[in-house]
Amino acid sequence: MNKAELISKIAEDAGVTKSQANEALDSFIEAVTKTLKGGGKVTLVGFGTFSVTKRAARNGRNPQTGAVIKIKAKKVARFKAGKELTSKL
Repeated sequence: MNKAELISKIAEDAGVTKSQANEALDSFIEAVTKTLKGGGKVTLVGFGTFSVTKRAARNGRNPQTGAVIKIKAKKVARFKAGKELTSKL
C-alpha cells in the first residue's frame, strides 16, 4: 500500500474527502517526525512505538572492489509493533 492508497482508505473509512485525509496523514507524519527529531518517542497503544536509536560507526566493504570503507555513526528511526498488532499478523 502506498500513500495514495492509504489516503483513499482513510477517506472512505472516516467519511471525509481525500484532501482532508491527506491533511490528516501529513499532520500525523509531521508530528511523529518532530517528536523523533526532539529525541522523544511516539506510542500508539495497540499499534506500536516509534523511537530513535543510535547506530554506531562501523567498517563495511565495497561490494565491487572488496575495499574496506568506514560507515559513519547515525541516528535511525525504529518501529516496534505492539502486542495487539503482532497478534493480528
